[in-house]
Amino acid sequence: MNKIVSKVKRDNENGARRGILEDLFYDFNRSRAQVYKINFLRGLFFGFGSVIGGTVVVAIIVWLLNRFVDLPGGVGNFVQYVVDIVKHR
Repeated sequence: MNKIVSKVKRDNENGARRGILEDLFYDFNRSRAQVYKINFLRGLFFGFGSVIGGTVVVAIIVWLLNRFVDLPGGVGNFVQYVVDIVKHR
């Protein structure tokens, strides 16, 4: 009997929490179009930021390798080698 009472109590609390969250959501976001627009813009900025951040990290790694590691011919020759392979296939 205690299991049933505690389950009902827990379900009521979860339902109340869900209701409060839905009320808060609809208070801040009146229309679905607004929510979709905001999420679309967030996705665009996230993607753009990821590309820029990845580019900066790769550029720093390449710069550090060229600066501190004595690679035969440097990274430039490796890149040219890869470009040549792609062109000839």
